[in-house]
Amino acid sequence: MSASARLPKILVIGTGDTKSDELLFMADVIGQAGGLPIMVDVSVLGDPPYMPDHSKHDIAASAGTTIQAIIDSGDENTAMVLMAEGAAGLVRRLYEAGEVDGVIALGGSLGTDLALDVAAVLPIGVPKFIVSTIAYSHLLPPERIAPDLMMILWAGGLYGLNPICRAVLSQACGAVVGAAKASEKPGRERPLIGMTSLGSSCLKYMKMLKPELEKRGYDVAVFHSTGMGGRAYEAVAAKKGFAAVFDFCIQEVTNAHNGSVVTSGPDRLENAGRAGIPQIVAPGAIDMVDIPAWAAAPERFADRPYHAHNRLIGSVTVSAQHRRDVAHVVAAKLQAAAAPVAFILPARGIQEWDQAGEPLHEPEALDAFLDEMRKAVPASVAFEEVDTHINTPAFAAKALEVFDRWVAEGIIEKGRIA
Repeated sequence: MSASARLPKILVIGTGDTKSDELLFMADVIGQAGGLPIMVDVSVLGDPPYMPDHSKHDIAASAGTTIQAIIDSGDENTAMVLMAEGAAGLVRRLYEAGEVDGVIALGGSLGTDLALDVAAVLPIGVPKFIVSTIAYSHLLPPERIAPDLMMILWAGGLYGLNPICRAVLSQACGAVVGAAKASEKPGRERPLIGMTSLGSSCLKYMKMLKPELEKRGYDVAVFHSTGMGGRAYEAVAAKKGFAAVFDFCIQEVTNAHNGSVVTSGPDRLENAGRAGIPQIVAPGAIDMVDIPAWAAAPERFADRPYHAHNRLIGSVTVSAQHRRDVAHVVAAKLQAAAAPVAFILPARGIQEWDQAGEPLHEPEALDAFLDEMRKAVPASVAFEEVDTHINTPAFAAKALEVFDRWVAEGIIEKGRIA
């Protein structure tokens, strides 16, 4: 085996016609850090002053077209959408051929748009880094951000190299090479169960469920349902990464329904069902909308009960009518599932702060939601109501009862005990 064959292969993606100095600097840093840079040019109008490993013509061909057709497509937006399609397709094929150990992309808003599509086609465990002028901006929709994407702001480097730009680019290149060398790809020695929750103070069932599922021969990944956590959960589900799911915190559905910035995107609670993954679902924290604690609450929530979880995030409850509305949103999503779904309704409460003496205690509004949910659950969904709170051992026991029954019936893959 040659020395270069042992080096992690890092795709370096950018428009070489306008950013050649930066991209060549990045390639040099990657080489010095012990990686093998593979240059991918996504220019449209011009040509880079170097020979890329994958040219703009390769990118266009990957999209089933030509550079001239892309130039003639309309404007810079339509052109970059086509280049993004081609780049994502090329990167997917390179990865499947074992030619990708990590990816780093450089760009402004156009380049970032393209890079997000590229990152999305790679599975968790493949290092993916974007150096962007809009890193961490609200311009980036959560549903387009790969679960393990790393970003850094391209500070002071929009046009040409300078000391600040070199510092940023060298950090990013060192990070992606280091990640490629150290990355431990997710294994499948045991079936993986996906679970959602909201921290461990608001919802507590995972403390009881995780050890029990591990005893049964499963690995358990618990996702924090604060927007990006739900997005990561949905991304894994979309790639059929779970044997089954305990989706017990679907509060992000309420967030999306009420226009909160703490969102996982419009497809929350949809991808597991679409992928044919068995789902056990409960309405954990669905009575709340998250808002940034550092900003004033939207006027429509000004008179609602409020709980500040920390200096970053707070929650307000929604009205009884809003809870009735979201019950139907949930029901419609579950009805579309292509695999078995069970819905467990805990009649004594759905999050820690809705109990007597807590700041979000609204028994009449909870009753309205329970009433509407009972009526809304479609006939295709197995409905289980338990006279307990979601944070009690009795709720966890009911969830395990459904799970064990489905394993016995062959609906869920059996665990593997070492």
